[in-house]
Amino acid sequence: MKSMLIAVGGNSLIRAGETGTVAEQWANARRTAAAIVQLIRDGYHMVVTHGNGPQVGAQLLRSERASDQVPGQTLDVCGAASQGEIGYLLAQSLRDELTARGLDMQVVGMVTQTIVRADDPAMQHPTKPIGPFYSQAQAEERQRTLGWHIVEDAGRGYRRVVPSPEPVGIVELEVIRSLMDQGVLVVACGGGGIPVVQSGSELKGIEAVIDKDRASALLAAKLGVDIFAISTDIDFVYLDYNRPTQRALHYLTVSELEAHYRAGHFPKGNMGPKVESALRFLKAGGKQVVITSYVNLTDAVAGKAGTRIVPDAVPDDVSKEREVIIGG
Repeated sequence: MKSMLIAVGGNSLIRAGETGTVAEQWANARRTAAAIVQLIRDGYHMVVTHGNGPQVGAQLLRSERASDQVPGQTLDVCGAASQGEIGYLLAQSLRDELTARGLDMQVVGMVTQTIVRADDPAMQHPTKPIGPFYSQAQAEERQRTLGWHIVEDAGRGYRRVVPSPEPVGIVELEVIRSLMDQGVLVVACGGGGIPVVQSGSELKGIEAVIDKDRASALLAAKLGVDIFAISTDIDFVYLDYNRPTQRALHYLTVSELEAHYRAGHFPKGNMGPKVESALRFLKAGGKQVVITSYVNLTDAVAGKAGTRIVPDAVPDDVSKEREVIIGG
């Protein structure tokens, strides 16, 4: 049986134009679950990870606005809360979809901690915007009283920025592996995991955000899965994205993807981290990466849609069929 890790984007639960109501997230979770369960029916053994950008932002906003009535929450605690929230939505949707398809499989949502290094250079250079926009006066007050790092977003106001360090370990890795070996469908590593640093035998949560795709690539490599699938809001990885010369990439090797990356085709705030994560997984021994929308997930894994990336020396059990690059 082939194994897979599917990284579900935050947009799979809150889509463009939606406000993020619970009803909207339930409907989107069920649609995402249907695509995942189809892959299980096709014989894939898997673990699911997910983003949490909109949800953790909402948690922070609730915490701040209610701080005159209840104690505020730190970013790591808000991340844990959003993991529980999304894990519940996905786990229940997956269970219901499995039951509807006549499949007997246990599902568990696991709040996961991701280890980062206290001396990671990113800790001294916060760059990841989080939370709402503020006026200059509001931002300066929070900077003075809370010690926040603040940056200006031209035309929209000021936002808090936090570090985005590299993930180096998954605390619950062996628990996830054990459950996966027992046939349990695990939802884990939400939002990249809760960032923690290790001091001796102790762990401590920190005010940071870990990129979801980088943490997912690390987990996929540590678990030794065959396929790393990234579900996002576009059908393909594109060259010249959103330009008249836009071109969809269907099938390419690590070297070809690296060449496009060095040419500057994948912005840091958009496709860049996904491409970096794909390369890390494949260089760590992974056999195939798929990047596409959840609507096309099943076809993409079968080689009929989306972008597929493989090692330069393609494994024997991976399709070597190439598709030409066509206009997007």
